[in-house]
Amino acid sequence: MMHRRSFLGGVALSLVAQPYPVEGQQPARLVRIGYLTAASAASNAGRIEALRQGLRDLGHIEGTNIAIEYRYAEGRLDRLPQLASELLDLKVALIVSAGPAVTRTVQRATAVVPIVMAFDSDPVGNGFVATPAGTSRDCPPSPPS
Repeated sequence: MMHRRSFLGGVALSLVAQPYPVEGQQPARLVRIGYLTAASAASNAGRIEALRQGLRDLGHIEGTNIAIEYRYAEGRLDRLPQLASELLDLKVALIVSAGPAVTRTVQRATAVVPIVMAFDSDPVGNGFVATPAGTSRDCPPSPPS
């Protein structure tokens, strides 16, 4: 099971390389993060607040130095590819995928944008990582669905 600190660490690592303004400089552009879920906004409210709080704890404030683009499939898995495409069109720096079906959809949509898996109780069994400490690059290709 993915722990909150591991999840937030992955998000933080992708943001660390972003330049921060010093006094007298123009503020850096907002780093865009995509958040994609198969569920509704209402059913994800607690998870989204935990994400925001974890990012705030690391100094990343929504609307100040990051922007989070939320997409909800509202239970319609057939909408996931379109929603993933929307996020990619927005040039997000990474996509937080809320669940295995979402992670698989995002993997099919991009090999370039980093994916932060969230809410997957068995990433090894689902074929996303070879070991709990591995990466998806270590895994053999997933069998066709």
